[in-house]
Amino acid sequence: MRLLTLLIALAAMNAHAQAPAADPTPPPSPRTALVIHGGAGFVPKDALSEADVHDVHATLNRALDAGHAVLSAGGTALDAVEAAVLVLEESPRFNAGKGAVFNAEGGHDLDAAVMEGHTRRAGAVAGLTTIRNPIRLARAVMEHSPHVFLAGDGAEAFADTRTDIARVPNDWFDTESRRRALENAQRKAAVGEAPDAYFGTVGAVALDVHGHIAAATSTGGMTNKKWGRVGDVPVIGAGTWADARCGVSGTGWGEFYIRNAVAHDICARVAYRGDSLAEAAEEVVNRIVPAAGGDGGAIALDAEGNIAMPFNSGSMFRGWIHPDGRRGTAIHEDAAER
Repeated sequence: MRLLTLLIALAAMNAHAQAPAADPTPPPSPRTALVIHGGAGFVPKDALSEADVHDVHATLNRALDAGHAVLSAGGTALDAVEAAVLVLEESPRFNAGKGAVFNAEGGHDLDAAVMEGHTRRAGAVAGLTTIRNPIRLARAVMEHSPHVFLAGDGAEAFADTRTDIARVPNDWFDTESRRRALENAQRKAAVGEAPDAYFGTVGAVALDVHGHIAAATSTGGMTNKKWGRVGDVPVIGAGTWADARCGVSGTGWGEFYIRNAVAHDICARVAYRGDSLAEAAEEVVNRIVPAAGGDGGAIALDAEGNIAMPFNSGSMFRGWIHPDGRRGTAIHEDAAER
């Protein structure tokens, strides 16, 4: 018996000696990333006061904080982009939600879209007049209806079926700065002058701990727009797109973004040609769109957490958080982004 006990002990010691040593290096943390925009266009530096610049950067940072809080807690990319866009929709600084521009009749029509990359689920709304946060209704269309795209009275009727969608009178979206912009645009149109090239729009693209991507975009459209005009934002593949590898939110002259399927084209180049995200975004935004006669910008994010933010319009309000935690916000072209 004593010999048997000794043999068992020796066997256990031998097994322990042959067992691989525990790796003291902890596994890498899951990679998350977030990029947002508050619209592209030509906004001269001298058109913004020091207080304006401070407020823009502060609002962009609040949007980054809202989305990043979701991602840091292990939340989904879909929740993160909604959280970020909600902050921007609530600010009168940006052409979405509270800051929506006026149409030619002196009212407001709002559009939005959201897309989840790994499932290809999408929801879009256009021509909203009483929805405080269009991005919420776009998500509700995706999750609680059999459809992808609802517009006008039908979208508003669908909102009536949801208790979580806040409603406001159309004049809630009125701001004095947007009214002045409408008057200026109408004055220029009356004498045949081109209006100022500011496209507005807000958007976000996120990568979560599960490796999933989502994109969201919201806008008040084009100042002085007529006849129920709808731009690229709610058109899936034009202003908003997400798949398993890539997500894009665009901001630019919507007619040209629709004609060139800008958001989808960027991601298609990544998926089918093997282009890097930076190469794909640069080619589409800064060559394809201008060649067609348009301009603007886009934010893009891939499954590795790479971020691209090309634009050709002189300025684009934007913010980013890289997987390694580097973050920043910018307005004009000379801002360091890496």
